[in-house]
Amino acid sequence: MRIEIAAIGKKRGGPEAALVGDYLDRAQGFGRRIGFSDFALSELDAPKSLSGAALKKREGELLLKTVPEGAVVIALDERGENLSSEKFARVFERMRDDGAASAAFLIGGADGHGDDVRSRAARLVSFGAATWPHMLVRAMLAEQLYRAMTILSGHPYHRS
Repeated sequence: MRIEIAAIGKKRGGPEAALVGDYLDRAQGFGRRIGFSDFALSELDAPKSLSGAALKKREGELLLKTVPEGAVVIALDERGENLSSEKFARVFERMRDDGAASAAFLIGGADGHGDDVRSRAARLVSFGAATWPHMLVRAMLAEQLYRAMTILSGHPYHRS
């Protein structure tokens, strides 16, 4: 099973980018042993000439174009479900065991996701009620992916 992350905005290097890369590399190392073949990040820029609803719609179009056919779409959304790390890991286990070829995580722009993305998503996931910078959300997602792979592998990184 392949894990795709598509995010609006390009990382500009720095500690957040390094953290994302490190955790995705770690996740891939563990994931390959248990049926998760690849972890990839796509970064997209929406036209700066747009704003409001038009910008949100265009960002949604760009994000949805990255979704592989048949992928399970998970949108990171402040109104989504707040999952424990164990439940997050079990979501992946269930998708893998149900034969999903890929999962696509979508991270919207500053104004969030439009209706097109929200309606396409099989699941909306939140990292809590606080507002997080989008670059930090990528790092948090990458860490949770790594943590999920260690939980499913029986590695002691995660402590309950």
